[in-house]
Amino acid sequence: MKKTLVLYLLILVSCSREMPEKENTYCNPLDLNYRFQFTEDISYREAADPAMIRYKDKYILFASHSGGYWISDDMLTWEYLKINSLPIEDYAPDAITINDTVFYIASAGVIKPFYYTTDPLSDNWQVYPDTLPFDVWDPHFFLDDDGQRYLYWGCSNVQPIYGVKLNSKMQAVTEPEVLIRHNPEDNGWEVPGEMNELERNGWNEGAWMTKHNNRYYLQYAAPGTEFKTYADGAYTSDSPLGPFTYETYSPYSYKPDGFAGGAGHGSTFQDKYGNYWHIATMSISIRHMFERRLGLFPVAFDEDGVMRTFTAFGDYPSVIPDHKVDFEKEDLFKGWMLLSYNKNAEASSSLEDYPEQNAFDEDIRTWWSAVSGDEGEWLSVELDNNSTVNAIQINFADNESTLKPGSGDIYYQYKILASDDGEKWDVIVDNSNNTKDACHDYIVLDDPVRTKFIRIENVRVPDGKFSLYDLRIFGLREGQTPAAVDDITVVRNEPDTRKAGIKWDFDETATGYIVNYGIAPDKLYSSVMVYGANEVTLTGLNRGVKYYYSVDAFNESGITKGIKTVQN
Repeated sequence: MKKTLVLYLLILVSCSREMPEKENTYCNPLDLNYRFQFTEDISYREAADPAMIRYKDKYILFASHSGGYWISDDMLTWEYLKINSLPIEDYAPDAITINDTVFYIASAGVIKPFYYTTDPLSDNWQVYPDTLPFDVWDPHFFLDDDGQRYLYWGCSNVQPIYGVKLNSKMQAVTEPEVLIRHNPEDNGWEVPGEMNELERNGWNEGAWMTKHNNRYYLQYAAPGTEFKTYADGAYTSDSPLGPFTYETYSPYSYKPDGFAGGAGHGSTFQDKYGNYWHIATMSISIRHMFERRLGLFPVAFDEDGVMRTFTAFGDYPSVIPDHKVDFEKEDLFKGWMLLSYNKNAEASSSLEDYPEQNAFDEDIRTWWSAVSGDEGEWLSVELDNNSTVNAIQINFADNESTLKPGSGDIYYQYKILASDDGEKWDVIVDNSNNTKDACHDYIVLDDPVRTKFIRIENVRVPDGKFSLYDLRIFGLREGQTPAAVDDITVVRNEPDTRKAGIKWDFDETATGYIVNYGIAPDKLYSSVMVYGANEVTLTGLNRGVKYYYSVDAFNESGITKGIKTVQN
């Protein structure tokens, strides 16, 4: 009997070790207390041009016009620190940790000092005694492995990206060198416009340097922050000041579609496990050109040194890992599908130009609004049969808000309910006592819920109407995934090969598609998401570069990888 008990306990211990721990997930746009701006009687939230650094065991996130910055232990939970000792209203901030000191600099219309502190966890920044002898826009500090320091900058539709070497006192010791010039004639993604259709120079800006395997990756953004095509490309060199060679797989950070488009003007950094990440700017730009959010994406370098950012399903739930990730074997996409896209919806009330269907169209540039911000306003959605809900993202739209920088008591209170028949409702999330500003609130249910209907009921909004960009429901539906796409037609525009039209067979069981493409059959690292159609025009290609393409199909039950790759 004792031997049997011991054996049973050993089996239990062995099984418990093999059981995976619960994975922590997040969902873009990041849920931060994006600061309200007020320009020309327009109220909107903004954060952009992010710079992420590590200081000891902390992650510190800086962003434009944010009134402070965010601090985290794990990139999941962020604490906002309001700052008065920095010119925190300047655009495109940058920071760097050198030994125990953090240096800070931001865009300057005139020559300005930069700042330093040995305690970035408090509001105690000091003016550095030296200034640079020239103006810098979108500046970026870089510390090389040998201790040498550099500064890169540039933000213009005419001027290039520059770089200089600095000494230990952060003084320039070389003349500014031209490193990256505009080239929209060849690089389609540098052409401005929602479809890269405006034949003029876009803005090259947001320089960032990453060193990997003794190779220098000088990254930059184009064509403009207000476009969903906002992306980051790269030049590489064996030296921090070049000469640099354009990487034809650019843009390496690209997300022109989905709920929130844009993945430009970002910073690339490593987490405590050595994994690379890219945090970048996502565009709304409806109320104001600078109405923007932040997105966080995994990054990897393949065996040939090709840099890639994982943006396919980049605004679905993703995993924050607790180990060094092998991207040849692991995928940080959680696998929870969007259950709420284009589903039947009802609401307590709707303003004429803001119907309830807007909250389920996967477009952050449209929104639903109730006629009031009163307690009791509600929005519901009918899911497919046999759907299990794992997570919910509530994206508050602040319709008719008049909030300004410094406005207090900014938080949302609400309840989420589930029902099998649309008659009897059970509360599954109760945030009726919430006091946190969570405008892109992302909630993972402790216990997944199998349900037919989801409803959100308003308790309180800080101002304006009860309104949502989208109420996004994630999980899985029992059933088959779509058939594999095996018939693809690619027509490359001639003579302008910066564009290509892609078509494939339509499958009524597919909710959408991921069009993958890249510079080799095994390097299909760029992607575009397509809902409800079987064709798309790629507008950000590089002239004269051969590409390979494949198409994955997905629905509420999962993803089916494409089985054919086409070259053109």
